[in-house]
Amino acid sequence: MDAVRVALLREVLAGTEWPVATRRFARALRGSVVSYGGGLLLVGTAEYEPWHLAAHLVDEAAWSGTPELSPTLVRHGARPGDPAHLAVGLGRVSAARRGETLLIVSPSAPGGALLERVHDARRAGARVLALDAGDRELGAMAHESLAVPSDTDLDLDTVQHLVSAAAGENALPEPRGRRRLRDRLARLADQLTAPPPTRW
Repeated sequence: MDAVRVALLREVLAGTEWPVATRRFARALRGSVVSYGGGLLLVGTAEYEPWHLAAHLVDEAAWSGTPELSPTLVRHGARPGDPAHLAVGLGRVSAARRGETLLIVSPSAPGGALLERVHDARRAGARVLALDAGDRELGAMAHESLAVPSDTDLDLDTVQHLVSAAAGENALPEPRGRRRLRDRLARLADQLTAPPPTRW
């Protein structure tokens, strides 16, 4: 979904909770990966792998000049023969440590095995964010969560588009005096004239 479609979607959703909720969650995500700098681990459930969100976050990382947003996709069915960017298995969730951010995307109950690994990661100091259907256990473990219940007017895929777009926006305030206007304009010009990033 491109920026124009996201803007139209936000316009349609104006007056609902979604534009504010997705921006709040995206701000927490971006703030977490930028502040802690330990990397972003993105994991779904055994039935649902968030490929689409991974691809959008890679794009947003490139377009926004925020490489920390580019996730490592953690897969339930990763095999040793898979390409390196697809071969990261669930053991990586348990190995997450302080400074790392773990984003769980779960359209249904995440399952006990995943919850146990998320618990281990949180105990070791990883920051946990959840984009899910409102699972109580996962919500209790998450530092920040955004629930998309099945009975709402939006689906999880649409919310992922809003979150990834908002995460790439340069809306986080810069410390005062840190950058001059000329520097910010030069950075914007560089971003606008740069070739598009390679696809996932």
